[in-house]
Amino acid sequence: MARYLLHHRHKPEECSVVFAAFQGHESPLRRQTTLASCASGGHAIWWTVDALNSEAALGLLPFYVSTRSIAIAVSEVVIP
Repeated sequence: MARYLLHHRHKPEECSVVFAAFQGHESPLRRQTTLASCASGGHAIWWTVDALNSEAALGLLPFYVSTRSIAIAVSEVVIP
C-alpha cells in the first residue's frame, strides 16, 4: 500500500454540501479528525490515507468531493 495526501478545495458557499456529501457515503474517513482551513477562510481539506493507488484513495471520498480533489503520493522523510 502507498500513502496519499488527498487535497480538496471548494468555494465558501460549498462547505455545507461538502460535509453533507459524507452522510450518504460509507467511508473510513467519516467521523474522523482531519485538517481543514474552512474556519480560517481557506476552504481546503486534507486527508492522509493508505491505498493501493490514487484511484482507490480518491474512492474513499464521496463522488462530489473526490471529483474536486487530487491524490498526491507521499512518504515520510527525516528533515536533517
